[in-house]
Amino acid sequence: MSNLPDFDKLWDYNDPEQTEKAFQDLLPAAERVGNHDYHAQLLTQIARTHSLRRQFVEAHRILDEAETLIVNIDNPSNDPTQTSRVRLLLERGRAFNSAGDTDSARPLFKEAWELARKAGEDYHAVDAAHMLGICEPADASLMWNNRAMEAAEASDDPHAKDWLGPLYNNTGWTYHDEGEYEKALELFEKGLAWRNERDNPQATRIAKWTVGRAKRSLGHTEEALAMQQSLLKEHEATGTSDGYVFEEVAECLFALGRPDEARPHFDRAYQELSKDGWLVDNESERMGRLKRLGSEQ
Repeated sequence: MSNLPDFDKLWDYNDPEQTEKAFQDLLPAAERVGNHDYHAQLLTQIARTHSLRRQFVEAHRILDEAETLIVNIDNPSNDPTQTSRVRLLLERGRAFNSAGDTDSARPLFKEAWELARKAGEDYHAVDAAHMLGICEPADASLMWNNRAMEAAEASDDPHAKDWLGPLYNNTGWTYHDEGEYEKALELFEKGLAWRNERDNPQATRIAKWTVGRAKRSLGHTEEALAMQQSLLKEHEATGTSDGYVFEEVAECLFALGRPDEARPHFDRAYQELSKDGWLVDNESERMGRLKRLGSEQ
């Protein structure tokens, strides 16, 4: 993309608002240079920052703008690559999926998968397959997650192989949701080993959390509690907090017949997780349980 900055390196998925500001700062240069391919791809990622904040109307508006750039190009030398089209499909699909409209998302991800495979865009092909693993029902979800893992493992692109950690996680959750906790634990442990080889403490903590969660499902509650309490200490040491860790500590203590010890952790879990709009909208029973068990005397 000529000498324009690699905007993908500016992504901070934990701070989409700040990421949008960084991307917006690049728009004038993209417009001035007239690199429509770069411009269109940048717009898809700005749209994604809005999807992550559940601002779906704005996300689709920006994606419409990107689509116009891709479709209506007067100068053949600036014709966007297949990558622009794939990223448009991916972000349109993600916007629909995050809004709960999986029926609209699914065909977009399938089209992105086919187009990326034909174009040799391994990273985006794996992304599309992994999104299908998220939005498809259980059996199809496993099929797509396995396709994604196979594509990532077979790729010569190191960037595509970076999907393996998330894929171990997602496939593990599919097995977990089906009640196949041993298979889930196997993949979560594989994901933790993969994360331990990389310098990303936050992602490693999440992977460790999933192992603890699967152990609780298997009835290994003492082991699960020890893992989650270890994570609490890690967060305390770094000045961070995680509502999901509080929730798991609480659930483990509650399962072990220690409700009084569990109560403050349920309360902290509710205080943290109630900030998540998706959980509030889609997990009302779970949130109600956290609130109730965190306040009962």
